[in-house]
Amino acid sequence: MVGYDPEATCVSTAEAAAAGSASGFVTRVLISPLDVIKIRFQLQIEQLSCKAPGAKYHGILQAARRMLREEGVQAFWKGHVPAQLLSVGYGAVQFMTFESLTKLVHNVTSYNARDFFVHFTCGGLSACTATVAVQPVDTLRTRFAAQGEPKIYHNLHHAVVTMYRTEGPRTFYRGLTPTLIAVFPYAGFQFSFYNILQQFSERMIPDEGKEGGNVKNLVCGSCAGIISKTLTYPFDLIKKRLQVGGFERARAAFGQVRIYRGLLDCIRQIMREEGPGGFFKGLSPSLLKAAASTGLIFFTYELFCSLLCALKNAESPKGKEG
Repeated sequence: MVGYDPEATCVSTAEAAAAGSASGFVTRVLISPLDVIKIRFQLQIEQLSCKAPGAKYHGILQAARRMLREEGVQAFWKGHVPAQLLSVGYGAVQFMTFESLTKLVHNVTSYNARDFFVHFTCGGLSACTATVAVQPVDTLRTRFAAQGEPKIYHNLHHAVVTMYRTEGPRTFYRGLTPTLIAVFPYAGFQFSFYNILQQFSERMIPDEGKEGGNVKNLVCGSCAGIISKTLTYPFDLIKKRLQVGGFERARAAFGQVRIYRGLLDCIRQIMREEGPGGFFKGLSPSLLKAAASTGLIFFTYELFCSLLCALKNAESPKGKEG
């Protein structure tokens, strides 16, 4: 049901946006702890090892225990309000745009709307559109997740006002370039691999029934997320490093801090000081998050679309007669 299908589609563009928002909301609540840990790893200059001098975090379980001890359970949902705004807005724009683009391809070109290339291109374009729409919220979310104690920003309003006054409006779009560079192939791979895995599973396990179909959506989405995240991870790390520029005093308690003058300078400094492995810091929690979040996003999106279709059919004259 992800993507336009003239033989099966019964969800309008507005309903796709609603289903995308709902899937984003549910997924964000569940994967927030992994996301916060991933961001902490990405922003740490020191190696993620207990042998590295001054390293605050060494692994997922150690980081979780330390955060719980030092900051309390609420630390795992730091920045949750802007993160929810991000997820709801991103989900709505992305799925609405994706459904519209795949429908457009079907209507005005000779391409099959379920081709790998079509899903890759439409998925990438829809993600870029959603990214531009929600980038300021993503920057706020990263700042909240990155800060320790004492807090620099007390709430969302305080963060917006402080950042605007001290750093100007452009600060809300820090890291946009590497984000767009990374999000196009990442989302493109997500949608295209999800589509391929769905088609493969349909051939291998036909007529799986409703419950089997839900499990299939979850598994296909998780696998697509792992593949996509591994291929595009370095750009995600660079984006996070750039987003906390000008925020160095809040990072002092976490170890060394660096100032980057842009995308290329960030790449050079990471390569020189941290080596190639530096571009993959936080990959473990990121893959766990990618598997969980992508699986849940596609699973809940398909579920909400099915519910909307069922409601429409029940409310139609034919459905009432039956």
